Amino acid sequence: MPERTTAVPGTSPTGAAARDSHADPSLARSLSRRHIQMLAIGGTIGTGLFMGAGKTISLAGPAVIFVYMIIGFMLFFVMRAMGEILLSNLNYKSFSDFAGDLLGPWASFFTGWSYWAFWVVTGVADIVAISGYVDVLAPGTPLWIPALLTPVALILLNLPSVKAFGEAEFWFALIKVAAIVALIGTGLVMIITHFTSPSGAVAGFENIWNDGGMFPHGVAGFVLGFQIAIFAFAGIELVGTAAAETRDPEKNLPRAINTIPLRLLLFYVGALVIIMSVNPWRTIDQGSSPFIGMFALAGLGVAAIVVNLVVLTSAASSANSGIYSTSRMVYGLAQDGNAPKTFGTLSSRKVPRNALLFSCIFLLAGLVLLYTGDSFMGAFTLVTSVASVLTMFVWSIIMVSYLAFLRRRPHLHAASKYRMPGARFMPWVVLAFFAFMLWALGQADDTRLALVVAPVWFLALGAAWYVNRKAPLQQARIVEWKADVQAEKATLVRR
Repeated sequence: MPERTTAVPGTSPTGAAARDSHADPSLARSLSRRHIQMLAIGGTIGTGLFMGAGKTISLAGPAVIFVYMIIGFMLFFVMRAMGEILLSNLNYKSFSDFAGDLLGPWASFFTGWSYWAFWVVTGVADIVAISGYVDVLAPGTPLWIPALLTPVALILLNLPSVKAFGEAEFWFALIKVAAIVALIGTGLVMIITHFTSPSGAVAGFENIWNDGGMFPHGVAGFVLGFQIAIFAFAGIELVGTAAAETRDPEKNLPRAINTIPLRLLLFYVGALVIIMSVNPWRTIDQGSSPFIGMFALAGLGVAAIVVNLVVLTSAASSANSGIYSTSRMVYGLAQDGNAPKTFGTLSSRKVPRNALLFSCIFLLAGLVLLYTGDSFMGAFTLVTSVASVLTMFVWSIIMVSYLAFLRRRPHLHAASKYRMPGARFMPWVVLAFFAFMLWALGQADDTRLALVVAPVWFLALGAAWYVNRKAPLQQARIVEWKADVQAEKATLVRR
């Protein structure tokens, strides 16, 4: 078993996760403050917002504003819990590490591979979105061209170094921010000047509530709005996978997490309020991006084309982040004996090259989906629903790990400078919300399939873990983890 740091039980995290970067050539801490800030913003502004907002508005009406606010509120506590645990032990590379340390080796296995699957599925959704927007910008382009070129481009962006990834994601995120700020600015001008659409609708904030109120479809419509909206937040935890490559994490991680409420109000709530003020919500096409529709309505044809490019860039950004995350997750799994050893090596530039190439191969599934699905939005809804279940599992593991952290290491929680607000009850509130989300996904035919596919994935993982746990390395890790738990209990009793 690789050498690990030793610690006094009950005073600092112990177990396999506490090894010093797995005693291997370590990942480089090359991501600066601006990289982490933009990585957090890029994770918040995803394909789900640009491409899925139209369908969410059609399902929930103006109540979609509350849908995004509620989801954002809950996920802020997930991020705070993750941040507190990561900062309690800087040897944690990601939340998969602390899940294995706090809940047992099985949790690292399930979390790591589920997060890998989530980003692969999300990457496929991004490939579908990219192909759809290429078809809009260049009609007649064979679907296989963008579906094949995108994974190749992602490999070229991620192979050089983590700093190259950080730079690419910085500019991707900056483009998305600029697009939303431009949309809000354009919309405000249209509202102030009482812009009149070809259908006779006059732009104004009253358009939000003057057609059936804030809940035109009642409680049922409000609940259905959560189905697609939850995917818009997928990737918000991305800074947690970059913990091992973040420069000065004690300062940069809290700063990135603490800006989530402001980003939510501006990029989600602000943008949706403007869209529904300019474009009455019943007239918004659920099969296309309302961001593009608003610029087209304003008569800014060139701007609409530019926004098409921005949405395409957003999908590329999401896929880029996904490939980064999956490669680091598989690298960590291999270091712990939960994936083939070949994925646990680094290139001379400290990039997990084999893990990166392995993950990119699976993005080619987008080709199959494009040629077998009935529509871009149908394919997008299917894969995003599956991705939503997987990411909610990961978020739930983070919260359960936090509960274990409070129980096993109360002294670290008490000493933390970044304690989660409402630590004693909010984890339970968030977990109850995720249970509600699973129920909501089962209320519509196009998202219910995810509840069938996800259990198959977890059964397959369970079978793989049953076999893998018998390996001598895993048996040693399990014995070590149990010993650490008993030692921590004894220490707490003495206190």
